[in-house]
Amino acid sequence: MKKIFVFLKWIFIACILFVGHAYLTSNTHIFKTLKNTIFKGRMAPPIDTKKLFSTRKVNIGTPQPWAKDSTYGKLNLSDEALKTLNKYQTVAFLVAQHGKLVHEQYWAGYSALSSTNSWSMSKSILSLLVGCAIKEGKIKSVEQEVGDYLPEYKNTGLKIKHVLTMSSGINFKEQYKNPYGYAAKALYGSDLQRLNNKYRVNNQPGKYFIYLSGNSQMLTFLLQKATGKNVSEYASEKLWRKIGAEQPAYWSLDKKGGTEKGFCCFHSNARDFAKLGQLMLQKGIWNTDTIIPFSYFKQSITPAPTLQLNGNPNDLYGYQWWVIKYRGMDISYARGIDGQYIISIPAKGLVVVRLGRFRNETKINGHPQDFYLYTDAALDLVNTP
Repeated sequence: MKKIFVFLKWIFIACILFVGHAYLTSNTHIFKTLKNTIFKGRMAPPIDTKKLFSTRKVNIGTPQPWAKDSTYGKLNLSDEALKTLNKYQTVAFLVAQHGKLVHEQYWAGYSALSSTNSWSMSKSILSLLVGCAIKEGKIKSVEQEVGDYLPEYKNTGLKIKHVLTMSSGINFKEQYKNPYGYAAKALYGSDLQRLNNKYRVNNQPGKYFIYLSGNSQMLTFLLQKATGKNVSEYASEKLWRKIGAEQPAYWSLDKKGGTEKGFCCFHSNARDFAKLGQLMLQKGIWNTDTIIPFSYFKQSITPAPTLQLNGNPNDLYGYQWWVIKYRGMDISYARGIDGQYIISIPAKGLVVVRLGRFRNETKINGHPQDFYLYTDAALDLVNTP
C-alpha cells in the first residue's frame, strides 16, 4: 500500500511540474494537443476538425452545380484502385473531365455534401488569393518586399515570392510529431501572430526550398494587411462565389473571432474542392472572368528557381502548388497530410479529388506514393493511355 501511495505521489508531482512548465514556457497549447490526440487514442487529429476549433464561414454566391457526363455512374474503378482507396480509408474520390463529373464515390457515411479538413491544400488556396490580390492591385507583384506589409520583416531581403516558394530562409520547423514544434503550436495554440513573430530570417531568402507551414501562415497575415479583409471574407469574394461553390466552406481560427489557420484547416467537400482544380485547368479563368492573372498562374505551377537541401534543383514546387511531370504530362496539385489531393491534368482535361484519413508515407521523387496511385486510377477510369 505504501508503494502505491509513493507512486501516486510522484505521479501527482510530475503532473504539477508538467502543468507549471506549460504555463511558464507559454506552451499551454499542449493541453489541447493531448486532449485531441493521445487522450482520444490517436497520434494525430481527425479529418473532421470543424467542431474542434472556432471557424469563420466562407460564403457562397449563386451555386453552379457540376454537370454530369454521359458516362457518369457507368464507369468502375479497378479492383486494385479500390483496394488502395480502402487501405488508406478514403472518404471521397471524384473525377471530372472536360468540366463534367465522370465519377464520384464516397465511403464510411460521407457524401457529396460532407465537409472535411483540407489540411495543407489550404496553402494552395492562399496562393490563389495572392494572385487575386495582385490582379486587384492590392499587392504590386511577387517581387514586393514582405516588409511593406509586415514591418517585422523590413530590411531582411524577404520578398513575397520567397514566401510563396517556401524559400523564405525563416527558421520555422516542420515537425508533425513534436508536440512542442511549430505545427502543434500553430494548430492548437490561440495566437498565431505571436507565434510567428518568434521566428526570424536566418538564411538567405530565395535559395533553398524548405517546406514550412509558417510561410503559409505569413501569407495569411500579409493578405489581411494588403486587402484589409480576413482571408475567409476575401476567399468568399474572390473565389468561392465566383466559381459557384455549392456549399459554404469554413476556415479554422486560432481563437474565436481570431485569425485563420491559413496553413491548414479549410473545410469543404469533394465537389467544391474539384472546382478549384477546374479553375487551374482553365488557367485562372472562370466563365469569362480572369480570376488569377495568367502570368501569376503560370509561375504558380512552374518549379521555382531554388535548390533542394540535397543540392538538386527544385522540380517539385511553384507558388504553394506541387508540380510534376508524370506519364509525359505536366500536372499540378494541392495536397494535405492525410492524403488530401486536388489534382489537375490539363492534357486530359482531368480533375481528381481524393479525401481521406491516411496517406502512404513513402515518397517517390518527393511525391507521396499514393498520389501516383490515385492519378493512375483516374486516368485508367477514363481509358486514358
